[in-house]
Amino acid sequence: MAHLFSEYTIKNLELKNRLVMAPMCLFCAPETGTVTNFHIMHYATRALGGTGLITVEATAVSPEGRISANDLGIWSDDYIPGLKKIADAVHEYGSKIALQIGHAGRKSRVHGTRVQGIELEAPSAIAFDEESAVPKEMTKRDIKDTVEEFRLAAARADKAGFDMIQIHAAHGYLLSEFLSPLTNKRSDEYGGNPENRVRILGEVLDAVKSVWNDKPIEVRVSADDYAQDGNTAEDVALMLNIVKHKGIDSVNVSTGGTVNVMPKTFSGYQIPHAKVIREHTGLPVAAGGLITSAKAANDVIETDGIEQVYLGRELLRNPYFALNAAKELKADIEIPKQYMRAFV
Repeated sequence: MAHLFSEYTIKNLELKNRLVMAPMCLFCAPETGTVTNFHIMHYATRALGGTGLITVEATAVSPEGRISANDLGIWSDDYIPGLKKIADAVHEYGSKIALQIGHAGRKSRVHGTRVQGIELEAPSAIAFDEESAVPKEMTKRDIKDTVEEFRLAAARADKAGFDMIQIHAAHGYLLSEFLSPLTNKRSDEYGGNPENRVRILGEVLDAVKSVWNDKPIEVRVSADDYAQDGNTAEDVALMLNIVKHKGIDSVNVSTGGTVNVMPKTFSGYQIPHAKVIREHTGLPVAAGGLITSAKAANDVIETDGIEQVYLGRELLRNPYFALNAAKELKADIEIPKQYMRAFV
Protein backbone atom coordinates (compact mmCIF):
# COMPACT_ATOMS: atom_id res chain seq x y z
CA MET A 1 0.00 0.00 0.00
CA ALA A 2 1.28 3.43 -0.92
CA HIS A 3 2.11 5.84 1.90
CA LEU A 4 3.63 9.32 2.20
CA PHE A 5 7.20 8.02 1.96
CA SER A 6 6.73 5.48 -0.81
CA GLU A 7 8.49 6.20 -4.08
CA TYR A 8 6.45 7.53 -6.98
CA THR A 9 7.05 7.96 -10.69
CA ILE A 10 5.36 10.54 -12.94
CA LYS A 11 6.06 9.49 -16.52
CA ASN A 12 9.86 9.10 -16.34
CA LEU A 13 10.45 11.24 -13.24
CA GLU A 14 11.29 9.21 -10.14
CA LEU A 15 10.40 10.84 -6.81
CA LYS A 16 11.60 9.64 -3.43
CA ASN A 17 8.28 10.37 -1.70
CA ARG A 18 4.74 11.65 -2.33
CA LEU A 19 5.22 15.04 -0.67
CA VAL A 20 5.03 18.13 -2.90
CA MET A 21 5.75 21.74 -2.12
CA ALA A 22 2.93 23.78 -3.65
CA PRO A 23 3.83 26.84 -5.73
CA MET A 24 3.54 29.92 -3.53
CA CYS A 25 4.29 33.43 -4.75
CA LEU A 26 6.99 35.08 -2.66
CA PHE A 27 6.57 38.57 -4.20
CA CYS A 28 10.21 39.36 -3.53
CA ALA A 29 11.81 39.55 -6.96
CA PRO A 30 12.98 42.95 -8.16
CA GLU A 31 10.86 44.49 -10.91
CA THR A 32 13.26 42.95 -13.41
CA GLY A 33 11.82 39.54 -12.44
CA THR A 34 15.20 38.03 -11.63
CA VAL A 35 16.08 35.34 -9.09
CA THR A 36 17.52 36.49 -5.76
CA ASN A 37 19.62 34.68 -3.17
CA PHE A 38 16.48 34.37 -1.05
CA HIS A 39 14.76 32.33 -3.79
CA ILE A 40 17.72 29.95 -3.99
CA MET A 41 17.94 29.44 -0.24
CA HIS A 42 14.17 29.18 0.15
CA TYR A 43 13.78 26.30 -2.27
CA ALA A 44 17.04 24.57 -1.37
CA THR A 45 16.04 24.50 2.30
CA ARG A 46 12.84 22.56 1.50
CA ALA A 47 14.94 20.09 -0.49
CA LEU A 48 17.30 19.71 2.44
CA GLY A 49 14.20 19.13 4.56
CA GLY A 50 13.23 16.10 2.51
CA THR A 51 10.36 17.28 0.29
CA GLY A 52 10.22 15.00 -2.76
CA LEU A 53 9.03 17.47 -5.38
CA ILE A 54 9.37 21.24 -5.09
CA THR A 55 7.31 23.53 -7.30
CA VAL A 56 8.69 27.00 -7.92
CA GLU A 57 6.16 29.81 -7.69
CA ALA A 58 4.24 31.27 -10.63
CA THR A 59 6.85 32.47 -13.12
CA ALA A 60 5.49 34.82 -15.74
CA VAL A 61 5.71 34.10 -19.45
CA SER A 62 5.45 37.83 -20.24
CA PRO A 63 5.87 41.15 -18.39
CA GLU A 64 2.12 41.81 -18.44
CA GLY A 65 1.54 38.23 -17.27
CA ARG A 66 2.93 38.81 -13.79
CA ILE A 67 0.62 38.66 -10.81
CA SER A 68 2.66 41.47 -9.27
CA ALA A 69 5.63 43.55 -10.28
CA ASN A 70 7.73 41.43 -7.92
CA ASP A 71 7.14 38.03 -9.55
CA LEU A 72 9.79 35.91 -11.17
CA GLY A 73 9.97 36.10 -14.95
CA ILE A 74 10.88 33.74 -17.76
CA TRP A 75 10.09 35.84 -20.84
CA SER A 76 13.76 36.19 -21.80
CA ASP A 77 16.81 33.94 -22.00
CA ASP A 78 18.36 36.29 -19.45
CA TYR A 79 16.40 34.47 -16.73
CA ILE A 80 17.84 31.03 -17.44
CA PRO A 81 21.04 31.36 -15.31
CA GLY A 82 19.17 32.49 -12.20
CA LEU A 83 16.50 29.81 -12.48
CA LYS A 84 19.22 27.22 -13.08
CA LYS A 85 20.75 28.17 -9.73
CA ILE A 86 17.47 27.25 -8.03
CA ALA A 87 17.20 23.94 -9.91
CA ASP A 88 20.83 23.03 -9.22
CA ALA A 89 20.51 23.80 -5.50
CA VAL A 90 17.39 21.65 -5.15
CA HIS A 91 19.03 18.78 -7.04
CA GLU A 92 22.12 19.03 -4.83
CA TYR A 93 20.01 18.19 -1.80
CA GLY A 94 18.21 15.24 -3.35
CA SER A 95 14.84 16.58 -4.50
CA LYS A 96 13.22 17.08 -7.88
CA ILE A 97 11.93 20.42 -9.06
CA ALA A 98 9.04 21.72 -11.15
CA LEU A 99 8.47 25.20 -12.51
CA GLN A 100 4.99 26.70 -12.65
CA ILE A 101 4.63 28.93 -15.71
CA GLY A 102 1.67 31.21 -16.05
CA HIS A 103 -0.01 34.41 -17.12
CA ALA A 104 -2.07 36.42 -14.63
CA GLY A 105 -4.61 37.73 -17.13
CA ARG A 106 -7.13 40.14 -15.61
CA LYS A 107 -5.75 39.52 -12.10
CA SER A 108 -2.36 41.04 -12.84
CA ARG A 109 -1.49 43.77 -10.35
CA VAL A 110 1.40 45.07 -12.42
CA HIS A 111 -1.07 47.55 -13.90
CA GLY A 112 -0.64 50.90 -12.18
CA THR A 113 2.89 50.29 -10.91
CA ARG A 114 6.04 51.97 -12.18
CA VAL A 115 6.16 49.42 -14.99
CA GLN A 116 5.00 51.28 -18.08
CA GLY A 117 3.02 50.07 -21.06
CA ILE A 118 1.27 47.23 -19.22
CA GLU A 119 -2.26 46.39 -20.31
CA LEU A 120 -4.44 43.72 -18.70
CA GLU A 121 -5.46 40.91 -21.03
CA ALA A 122 -8.32 38.45 -20.63
CA PRO A 123 -10.65 36.28 -22.69
CA SER A 124 -13.43 38.85 -22.09
CA ALA A 125 -13.51 42.47 -20.98
CA ILE A 126 -14.74 41.75 -17.44
CA ALA A 127 -12.99 43.19 -14.38
CA PHE A 128 -12.19 40.92 -11.43
CA ASP A 129 -13.89 43.25 -8.97
CA GLU A 130 -14.91 46.89 -8.57
CA GLU A 131 -11.36 47.91 -7.67
CA SER A 132 -9.79 46.23 -10.68
CA ALA A 133 -9.23 47.62 -14.15
CA VAL A 134 -11.31 46.32 -17.05
CA PRO A 135 -9.05 44.10 -19.17
CA LYS A 136 -8.69 44.16 -22.92
CA GLU A 137 -10.47 41.28 -24.64
CA MET A 138 -7.77 39.26 -26.35
CA THR A 139 -7.76 38.97 -30.10
CA LYS A 140 -6.91 35.70 -31.81
CA ARG A 141 -3.50 37.20 -32.55
CA ASP A 142 -3.06 37.89 -28.81
CA ILE A 143 -3.98 34.29 -28.04
CA LYS A 144 -1.51 32.96 -30.58
CA ASP A 145 1.22 35.19 -29.16
CA THR A 146 0.48 34.01 -25.61
CA VAL A 147 0.65 30.35 -26.62
CA GLU A 148 4.06 31.09 -28.15
CA GLU A 149 5.15 32.75 -24.90
CA PHE A 150 4.31 29.55 -23.03
CA ARG A 151 6.33 27.54 -25.55
CA LEU A 152 9.37 29.76 -25.17
CA ALA A 153 9.03 29.69 -21.38
CA ALA A 154 9.03 25.88 -21.36
CA ALA A 155 12.11 25.80 -23.60
CA ARG A 156 13.91 28.09 -21.16
CA ALA A 157 12.80 25.98 -18.18
CA ASP A 158 14.27 22.95 -19.92
CA LYS A 159 17.59 24.74 -20.38
CA ALA A 160 17.52 25.73 -16.71
CA GLY A 161 17.30 22.07 -15.70
CA PHE A 162 13.79 21.72 -14.32
CA ASP A 163 12.39 18.19 -14.08
CA MET A 164 8.72 18.99 -14.61
CA ILE A 165 6.67 21.87 -15.96
CA GLN A 166 3.42 22.92 -14.35
CA ILE A 167 1.01 24.90 -16.51
CA HIS A 168 -0.94 27.32 -14.32
CA ALA A 169 -4.60 27.03 -15.29
CA ALA A 170 -6.02 27.77 -11.84
CA HIS A 171 -7.06 30.56 -9.48
CA GLY A 172 -8.66 32.86 -12.03
CA TYR A 173 -5.49 33.65 -13.94
CA LEU A 174 -5.49 33.76 -17.73
CA LEU A 175 -5.88 30.09 -18.71
CA SER A 176 -8.33 29.60 -15.85
CA GLU A 177 -10.30 32.59 -17.13
CA PHE A 178 -10.73 30.86 -20.47
CA LEU A 179 -11.93 27.66 -18.76
CA SER A 180 -14.66 29.28 -16.68
CA PRO A 181 -18.03 30.37 -18.11
CA LEU A 182 -18.04 33.15 -15.51
CA THR A 183 -15.06 34.90 -17.13
CA ASN A 184 -15.22 33.68 -20.71
CA LYS A 185 -18.11 35.23 -22.64
CA ARG A 186 -16.53 34.89 -26.08
CA SER A 187 -18.58 33.90 -29.11
CA ASP A 188 -15.70 32.58 -31.22
CA GLU A 189 -13.92 29.20 -31.14
CA TYR A 190 -12.34 30.07 -27.75
CA GLY A 191 -15.64 30.57 -25.93
CA GLY A 192 -19.03 29.03 -25.34
CA ASN A 193 -19.03 25.26 -24.90
CA PRO A 194 -16.40 23.36 -22.88
CA GLU A 195 -14.57 22.19 -26.00
CA ASN A 196 -14.03 25.78 -27.06
CA ARG A 197 -13.17 27.10 -23.60
CA VAL A 198 -10.44 24.50 -23.16
CA ARG A 199 -8.99 25.13 -26.63
CA ILE A 200 -6.26 27.50 -25.48
CA LEU A 201 -5.11 25.03 -22.81
CA GLY A 202 -4.84 22.38 -25.52
CA GLU A 203 -2.78 24.72 -27.67
CA VAL A 204 -0.51 25.54 -24.73
CA LEU A 205 -0.05 21.82 -24.06
CA ASP A 206 0.93 21.22 -27.69
CA ALA A 207 3.37 24.12 -27.57
CA VAL A 208 4.99 23.07 -24.29
CA LYS A 209 5.23 19.43 -25.29
CA SER A 210 7.06 20.38 -28.50
CA VAL A 211 10.05 21.68 -26.52
CA TRP A 212 9.86 19.78 -23.25
CA ASN A 213 11.94 16.73 -24.29
CA ASP A 214 9.51 14.05 -23.07
CA LYS A 215 9.58 15.18 -19.44
CA PRO A 216 6.35 15.24 -17.39
CA ILE A 217 3.78 18.01 -17.77
CA GLU A 218 1.36 18.88 -14.98
CA VAL A 219 -1.66 21.15 -15.18
CA ARG A 220 -2.92 23.01 -12.13
CA VAL A 221 -6.67 23.65 -12.16
CA SER A 222 -9.34 25.22 -10.00
CA ALA A 223 -11.87 22.42 -9.68
CA ASP A 224 -14.59 24.63 -8.21
CA ASP A 225 -15.45 28.28 -8.88
CA TYR A 226 -17.65 28.37 -5.74
CA ALA A 227 -20.20 30.45 -7.63
CA GLN A 228 -23.50 29.85 -9.38
CA ASP A 229 -23.06 28.86 -13.04
CA GLY A 230 -19.32 28.45 -12.50
CA ASN A 231 -17.22 25.34 -13.01
CA THR A 232 -17.50 22.31 -10.77
CA ALA A 233 -15.03 19.43 -10.53
CA GLU A 234 -17.14 17.49 -13.03
CA ASP A 235 -16.98 20.39 -15.50
CA VAL A 236 -13.21 20.68 -15.17
CA ALA A 237 -12.81 16.91 -15.57
CA LEU A 238 -14.82 17.09 -18.80
CA MET A 239 -12.49 19.73 -20.21
CA LEU A 240 -9.38 17.85 -19.10
CA ASN A 241 -10.65 14.75 -20.89
CA ILE A 242 -10.84 16.76 -24.12
CA VAL A 243 -7.14 17.70 -23.99
CA LYS A 244 -5.48 15.03 -21.83
CA HIS A 245 -4.14 13.19 -24.91
CA LYS A 246 -1.99 16.24 -25.59
CA GLY A 247 0.40 15.29 -22.80
CA ILE A 248 -1.06 15.80 -19.33
CA ASP A 249 0.84 13.50 -16.98
CA SER A 250 -0.59 14.81 -13.69
CA VAL A 251 -3.25 17.21 -12.45
CA ASN A 252 -2.62 19.45 -9.47
CA VAL A 253 -6.08 20.09 -8.05
CA SER A 254 -6.84 23.37 -6.34
CA THR A 255 -10.03 25.43 -6.14
CA GLY A 256 -11.33 28.99 -6.23
CA GLY A 257 -9.86 32.29 -7.32
CA THR A 258 -11.91 32.72 -10.47
CA VAL A 259 -14.28 35.22 -8.90
CA ASN A 260 -14.09 37.14 -5.64
CA VAL A 261 -15.67 34.44 -3.44
CA MET A 262 -13.97 32.86 -0.43
CA PRO A 263 -14.68 29.16 0.16
CA LYS A 264 -15.10 27.56 3.55
CA THR A 265 -11.76 25.97 4.26
CA PHE A 266 -10.62 23.14 6.51
CA SER A 267 -7.87 20.57 6.51
CA GLY A 268 -8.09 18.63 3.26
CA TYR A 269 -11.00 20.64 1.89
CA GLN A 270 -9.85 20.12 -1.71
CA ILE A 271 -9.39 16.35 -1.48
CA PRO A 272 -12.97 15.55 -2.62
CA HIS A 273 -12.45 17.69 -5.73
CA ALA A 274 -9.25 15.78 -6.52
CA LYS A 275 -11.07 12.47 -6.18
CA VAL A 276 -13.65 13.60 -8.74
CA ILE A 277 -10.94 14.71 -11.18
CA ARG A 278 -9.11 11.41 -10.72
CA GLU A 279 -12.24 9.30 -11.11
CA HIS A 280 -13.55 11.12 -14.19
CA THR A 281 -10.24 11.51 -16.07
CA GLY A 282 -8.14 8.54 -14.97
CA LEU A 283 -5.21 10.93 -14.53
CA PRO A 284 -2.90 10.94 -11.50
CA VAL A 285 -3.57 13.84 -9.16
CA ALA A 286 -1.88 15.90 -6.48
CA ALA A 287 -4.17 17.31 -3.79
CA GLY A 288 -4.06 19.28 -0.57
CA GLY A 289 -5.55 22.22 1.24
CA LEU A 290 -4.42 23.28 4.73
CA ILE A 291 -2.72 19.96 5.47
CA THR A 292 -0.61 20.52 8.58
CA SER A 293 0.16 17.14 10.17
CA ALA A 294 2.06 14.01 9.22
CA LYS A 295 -1.03 11.86 9.76
CA ALA A 296 -3.24 14.07 7.58
CA ALA A 297 -0.64 14.07 4.80
CA ASN A 298 -0.21 10.32 4.99
CA ASP A 299 -3.97 9.74 4.99
CA VAL A 300 -4.31 11.56 1.68
CA ILE A 301 -2.07 8.88 0.15
CA GLU A 302 -2.87 5.80 2.21
CA THR A 303 -6.59 6.25 2.83
CA ASP A 304 -7.84 8.53 0.07
CA GLY A 305 -5.74 6.87 -2.62
CA ILE A 306 -4.40 10.15 -4.03
CA GLU A 307 -1.02 9.93 -5.77
CA GLN A 308 0.61 13.01 -4.19
CA VAL A 309 -0.15 15.47 -1.41
CA TYR A 310 0.94 19.09 -1.60
CA LEU A 311 1.65 21.39 1.31
CA GLY A 312 1.85 25.15 1.14
CA ARG A 313 1.83 27.27 4.27
CA GLU A 314 2.96 24.40 6.47
CA LEU A 315 6.19 24.21 4.47
CA LEU A 316 6.67 27.94 4.96
CA ARG A 317 6.44 27.39 8.70
CA ASN A 318 8.38 24.16 8.74
CA PRO A 319 10.78 23.46 5.86
CA TYR A 320 11.75 20.22 7.61
CA PHE A 321 8.22 18.83 7.62
CA ALA A 322 9.27 15.68 5.76
CA LEU A 323 12.03 14.80 8.22
CA ASN A 324 9.74 15.33 11.19
CA ALA A 325 6.89 13.45 9.53
CA ALA A 326 9.15 10.48 8.81
CA LYS A 327 10.16 10.34 12.45
CA GLU A 328 6.53 10.51 13.57
CA LEU A 329 5.38 7.87 11.08
CA LYS A 330 8.45 5.71 11.73
CA ALA A 331 9.41 5.75 8.06
CA ASP A 332 12.92 4.79 7.06
CA ILE A 333 14.28 7.67 4.96
CA GLU A 334 17.67 9.16 4.25
CA ILE A 335 18.43 11.98 6.69
CA PRO A 336 21.22 14.51 6.10
CA LYS A 337 24.15 13.34 8.19
CA GLN A 338 24.48 16.82 9.67
CA TYR A 339 21.01 16.43 11.21
CA MET A 340 21.18 12.76 12.15
CA ARG A 341 21.60 13.38 15.89
CA ALA A 342 18.17 15.08 15.94
CA PHE A 343 16.34 12.06 14.51
CA VAL A 344 17.85 9.04 16.25
